[in-house]
Parts: sequence; structure tokens; C-alpha cells
Amino acid sequence: MPRILNDRDKAILQILAPELGDPCCEGSGHDFHSILPPVSNHVARDAQDFAERIQRLQREDLEYLAERIIDGSESLGCMPPEDVDSLTDLLKKHLSWEIATQVRNAYGPEECVWDE
Repeated sequence: MPRILNDRDKAILQILAPELGDPCCEGSGHDFHSILPPVSNHVARDAQDFAERIQRLQREDLEYLAERIIDGSESLGCMPPEDVDSLTDLLKKHLSWEIATQVRNAYGPEECVWDE
């Protein structure tokens, strides 16, 4: 069953995309069920813009998102690989290599080959 964004999710979405007034996908007419894919696919102009947006997040918000991604409630499936790379680079820098690897592995079956 799709996740319904809670108040914390909506607050993070507001940090990432303040211009997004309503957490609703115009294409489907349904509320978003994740935070990062709408920012990546509907709001950010390009990979650099997405990277700049996620850098606005505090460590606690990054931890929260990483936990949601790892437990499967936050999807990354439709995001471009370069945006996932930006996210995992940020997680490596602010959280840990292990968490970034778990997040990257949640994105797809490709094996992570990073220098520690």
C-alpha cells in the first residue's frame, strides 16, 4: 500500500521544494507517496539543482530519509542515477559509507564499488 506523507515528510518536501505548494502529482492527480522522486523528476531543473536542494537538509532529515529508503517506504526507483549518486555522496559525507551503500543498494541491483 502506498505511503501517505506525514507532517515530517511534508516539512522535508517544503525544504527541498518550497515552490511546490501542494504535494500532488499533476500527471496522476494523486498525492505524492515519496519525497525525493517528485523533487528529482518534477521540481529540480537538472542534476545540479537536485544536488543543491538536498544539501539544504539537516543531518536529522538525512537520517530520516535514509531510514525510510532502507525500510522501503521511500522509493528511489524512478529517479535518475545521477540524482541517486548525489544523494549517496551526501550520505557518505554526513552519515556513513555503510548507510550510503544501503541506500544505493535499495535503488537497484547494481553493486556499489566505492572507495572508502
